[in-house]
Amino acid sequence: MITRRISLPPTSPGLRVGLFGGSFNPPHEGHRLVAETALRRLGLDQVWWIVTPGNPLKSTNGLPAQETRMALVRDLVGPDRRMVVTGIEAEIGTRYTEQTIRFLRLRLPMVRFVWLMGADNLADFHRWKNWENIAARVPMAIIDRPGSTLKAAASPAARALARFRIDESDARLLPRLSAPRWLFLHGRRSPQSSTALREKTAKNR
Repeated sequence: MITRRISLPPTSPGLRVGLFGGSFNPPHEGHRLVAETALRRLGLDQVWWIVTPGNPLKSTNGLPAQETRMALVRDLVGPDRRMVVTGIEAEIGTRYTEQTIRFLRLRLPMVRFVWLMGADNLADFHRWKNWENIAARVPMAIIDRPGSTLKAAASPAARALARFRIDESDARLLPRLSAPRWLFLHGRRSPQSSTALREKTAKNR
């Protein structure tokens, strides 16, 4: 049980918050487009960028410090107060998304959370620890990413959750719905990726 003080962003009952987790190594225009699309289409009040200590499915060798990546995210989102950059996973001491969501739901039961992720992550969602519990705890919005549309739609998780999918025309209803509910948002996409940016940086060096 977590008993130490955790510095969570200020909230109020009924606040609609998108949870956008990732290592953001580095953050890029595609990430910002996911957050902006979710804010606009879902009618969210805020997006919390949860900069994680590391992705359990990937090696952390060479991963920049969390504070460094948080600073890069702040530079990316600029002065938009709806974009909240946080490193709460390190404070909470959680490693997995399911643990983080469980903590937030218990600590802030009156906040309407929605889990946000790019379509490329939905393709691998079935590999996440306790992914079924994530889907059962919060509604989810999947935002289209280049090259991932068909792969995500045919993924094991998408097939398993098919009966809970709602049409994207009802996107503004999602924060008020009980989990499991999810939708797939189509729209403008950015070709940028963290992997490509890291490879470009390494090549330039």
